[in-house]
Amino acid sequence: MNGRERVLAHLAGQPVDRLPLMPITMMFAARRIGARYLDYCTDFTVLAEGQIRTAEAFGFDYVNTMSDPAREAADCGAPVQYFESQPVALDEAVALLADKVQLKGLRPPDPLGGGRMHNGVKAVARLRERVGRDLMVEGWVEGPMAEAADLRGINTLMTDFYDDPAFVRDLFAFVVEMELRFAREQIAAGADVIGIGDAAASLVGPAIYQEFIWPFEKQLVDGIHALGAQTRLHICGDTRAHLEGMGRLGCSIVDIDYPVPLAEARARMGPAQVLIGNLNPVAALRNSTLAAITSALADCHRDAGARFIVGAGCEVPADTPEENLRALCDYARAHQP
Repeated sequence: MNGRERVLAHLAGQPVDRLPLMPITMMFAARRIGARYLDYCTDFTVLAEGQIRTAEAFGFDYVNTMSDPAREAADCGAPVQYFESQPVALDEAVALLADKVQLKGLRPPDPLGGGRMHNGVKAVARLRERVGRDLMVEGWVEGPMAEAADLRGINTLMTDFYDDPAFVRDLFAFVVEMELRFAREQIAAGADVIGIGDAAASLVGPAIYQEFIWPFEKQLVDGIHALGAQTRLHICGDTRAHLEGMGRLGCSIVDIDYPVPLAEARARMGPAQVLIGNLNPVAALRNSTLAAITSALADCHRDAGARFIVGAGCEVPADTPEENLRALCDYARAHQP
């Protein structure tokens, strides 16, 4: 059973030979091949090489194209900052939609128009070409809250929920339209699953999440499924206030970050939801011991139950000792759901 077969069978509730293994590596993958992170973010050939060599070295069941949150915003014309050894960042002081009137004239960029989104599509195609059907290929889009924050500025957006809720809904609708276009091209290029990064959603309370964010996340998830791909939701941080809603989105996979007890996530999201997580990437993985990593993963496995995929709570830090990551991988290879 190869990695792609293993993940797809697990998602379908079919027997698998061992637990699937899908930790997030970005800066770790770049560092492993000696690449500048700037090149990893902006050159699809570097990203693909880092992902493939990392997956081969550690026995991952997938490769992914996640690198930073600025792809779509950059193609929309947002000012972004590039760094040699850090992810691309957005400058909120000069946010593209600082004047919200600008939304009326904004059009979704062409994902094949030669920009950063096109680079992401090319990364998917290169990964599919290189791994064939042996590994899952995961593309990536930003979620409605995360991308809206990138375009408007997170602090301004927070006040918009109260000052101009109609504008927020219009902005979220624009984001969903853009992300579905981006997802469509990634799926056409060979993506099996589309990750949805909506990190900023953990910063709002449950009332705002349910009224504003959840309906548009649902549109995005359903739209990606209609295009023929699986979905993976990743919301960094403490999402305990949103667990029931996240469980109702119908995502193929939901990442649970380390502030959320997996037992609580399982209880509130139901027995069918596939969960990934959720070691603290620094304290329980990077800075831990091999025995402690194995023990912590056993706790995660017990709390998540059978519908479980091995991974950390968020990205594996760049300087994680290789033997520590191997301990995480060894747990997956040694255990069945």
